Amino acid sequence: MVQINFALKEVNCKIVYYGPGMSGKTTNLEIVHQKAPEENKGDLTSISTDGDRTLFFDFMPLDLGNIAGMRTKFQLYTVPGQVYYNSTRKLVLQGVDGVIFVADSDPEKMEENLESYANLEENLKEYGKDLADLPHVIQWNKRDLPNALPVEELEKKINKFGVPTFEAVAVTGEGVFPTLKVLASMVLETINRIDKGSPKPRTAMAPKAAAPAASQAGAAASRKAAPQPRTTKGKQATAAGGKGRTAARAKTQQQRPAAARQAGARAQGARMPAGTAARGRARAPQQAPARAPRGQEAVAAAGKSSSGLFVALLLFLVLAAAGAGYVLFFMNNK
Repeated sequence: MVQINFALKEVNCKIVYYGPGMSGKTTNLEIVHQKAPEENKGDLTSISTDGDRTLFFDFMPLDLGNIAGMRTKFQLYTVPGQVYYNSTRKLVLQGVDGVIFVADSDPEKMEENLESYANLEENLKEYGKDLADLPHVIQWNKRDLPNALPVEELEKKINKFGVPTFEAVAVTGEGVFPTLKVLASMVLETINRIDKGSPKPRTAMAPKAAAPAASQAGAAASRKAAPQPRTTKGKQATAAGGKGRTAARAKTQQQRPAAARQAGARAQGARMPAGTAARGRARAPQQAPARAPRGQEAVAAAGKSSSGLFVALLLFLVLAAAGAGYVLFFMNNK
């Protein structure tokens, strides 16, 4: 199982060398540790058992790239080859990310190769892993033997899943690093594929992206459910009614004489409630004074002139009456 060290920005992958006893698993691991740069490897650790031993160390190749900006580190393990150490082999396989199966090219080792390969498949099933899906390669080791089996025969009898295979002579280092490099690339490719195919975890921004829609819907629902303030509707209705009444009064006043309009205005002012009159006075500064039409101005001017003639005629009659009285008084006293 891949382990991520965020503090060191490292991705740790586990690779296990598996195969029958004396097939060259330990030799592969020792060659890698010997030839790897000092800064790219850890200490080689050995766990000795009766008749076999388990080796492991950390290896960090530089030519395999990074994963999500993190360096890749491989933990390389070998397992005991003897069948009676199966519990140890099973324990080493726990959390494995890739397997290098080292097969012996000696014809006398064919049965052991088949038995070990079947044991690998069986032990992986106990961890819920399928060898057909797990990244693994097969190394045909000891190709320098004079009686080494042909590669075609080894392929036909062992490589039932059609995985990549390599010829090697582990004691000289031939084929050791190509085998490891291809398997490491397969492991990294599997990790990248799983990472791209898996759903991304939710960040602090996901809920925020959906929050505006939810808040707008909630706000709309609250506006529909909440009653509208009565004061606003009342003011709107009063304003609309006031505008309608003002327009009607203006049209009516244009059709009535000036004197009747003034009388009606005084009567309306007398009947107007205090609140309405106050609102009228409040709106008065905002309204421009209505200008009387020209016809009404002429009627008003005519009324003023007729009033002057009436006063003059009345004065004339008074003077005439006074003169007649003076004549009658003078004649009676004569």
